[in-house]
Amino acid sequence: MGKKSRKEREEKRDSFATLRIKEKRKHTLIAVLVFSGIAIIVGIQVYNFLSFEQVTPGAPPGAGTLGSEHVHASLLAKLHGDTFDFSGPAYQIKSSWQHFEARDGSTIHRHATGVKLGFLFETIKIVLDDECFAYQASAGGERRFCTNEDFSLKFYVNHELVDNLTERVFEDGDRILLSYGGEDQTQIDTQLLELDSKSIFG
Repeated sequence: MGKKSRKEREEKRDSFATLRIKEKRKHTLIAVLVFSGIAIIVGIQVYNFLSFEQVTPGAPPGAGTLGSEHVHASLLAKLHGDTFDFSGPAYQIKSSWQHFEARDGSTIHRHATGVKLGFLFETIKIVLDDECFAYQASAGGERRFCTNEDFSLKFYVNHELVDNLTERVFEDGDRILLSYGGEDQTQIDTQLLELDSKSIFG
């Protein structure tokens, strides 16, 4: 009887030890699976963060991060020889990405890489393409200045005639002339000299 109970105790002890080992293995396996799952989720999130472009609401297409660059250019717009005034409140700081500021209507500030000049005109509600310059007059109604038989819209960047401004990303210190009218080259040169005389404020 003593041998039988001792054998039973040993069997119980062995089955208890086996049960404990199985329990430990089960808990270890669960822990490994949980940590593996967490590692996979973190890995996916890191991959998404590094791989996909972060889109900021209101950001211009193709623009870098706001603050990735801070450069300035000078702009002079002449319509039939008259200077278009960008210093009014309707044209000041309409976007953080690219704007006029401090009631200065000639210095453009660009605060990110890749921001095209077309974005500036969109934000200040001026329609600009290679043929027309159009805006809402303060007295109401749209004023349009479009190339026709008698007058033309011309663009100069650093004294060079260019076809279009809207797709251009200006460089620091660029001088940009937008001229509409029937000016000859001598009159254009006078406008370019006026542009060159303007200070660029940073």
